[in-house]
Amino acid sequence: MTALTIPGWSQYYNLTKPKVVFLIVFTAMVGMLLAADGIVSLNIFVFGLLGIGLAAASGAAINHVVDEHIDRIMERTRERPLASGELSQKAALIFALSIGVLGILILVLFVNLLTAVLTFFSLVGYALIYTMYLKRATPQNIVLGGAAGAAPPLLGWTAVTGQVETEALLLFLIIFIWTPPHFWALAIRRREEYAKADIPMLPVTHGVDFTKIQILLYTILLFVVTLMPFIVHMSGLIYLAGAISLGIGFMYYAIKLYRDKEPNVIAMKTFGYSIFYLSLLFAFLLVDHYVRIFIRGYLL
Repeated sequence: MTALTIPGWSQYYNLTKPKVVFLIVFTAMVGMLLAADGIVSLNIFVFGLLGIGLAAASGAAINHVVDEHIDRIMERTRERPLASGELSQKAALIFALSIGVLGILILVLFVNLLTAVLTFFSLVGYALIYTMYLKRATPQNIVLGGAAGAAPPLLGWTAVTGQVETEALLLFLIIFIWTPPHFWALAIRRREEYAKADIPMLPVTHGVDFTKIQILLYTILLFVVTLMPFIVHMSGLIYLAGAISLGIGFMYYAIKLYRDKEPNVIAMKTFGYSIFYLSLLFAFLLVDHYVRIFIRGYLL
């Protein structure tokens, strides 16, 4: 970045990984709506999502700061604001810390302390523990670090109820199990870049064939876990039909990836489907929830 270049809002916006944050906010919103039998308080809804979203954006921005040298090496990330020189580390760090503090303060002042504390720990878990340590220390980095990424629906739930409940933990578990097959599919495609950047992703340390087996096993486990909301009567038949259909689709891609001798193309298709899968799975949870509320109200 030259001395005459003034960063615009788009550079800061891109620093937050907006597509990732959108999915985080969406799953947090689903957690909120599932926690309520009726309408969620507008203040809780707006300030809860705003606080969680700002904290998530802060974590993403800190990730950019910490990984600047890695981002410059990898083709997928070399156009990011810091790696491309559009933003300085100082400007990015000030921005990241500012929106992080703002997000936590919003949760403390307008939502509840439990949600603020859990959001803070999620931010620290992703931005510091995962990005600064786990990512560079172990091929199980995405498994161990997945807890931070799995927190949003739990945070949404606690924003409404003020407590951690079994249903919220089940939503957490779904995303926790979803994360490894989702990310390892991308890691297969980008394994040479991760190796060049000296990041011990599973395909780099244990090979592609081993990673494909792990993706398949986690996908099978995910299929089982996603049936649990129906089993514990948290959700009904609409969700069950959606979970089974989407799960069969995910297993189709995982099996095809496992069998493919040239996995790069199918790996990216698996990665793309995994995002579609999670978004639609949580949409089914939401639709099922409100249909059941409507039916109960109609019968009463």
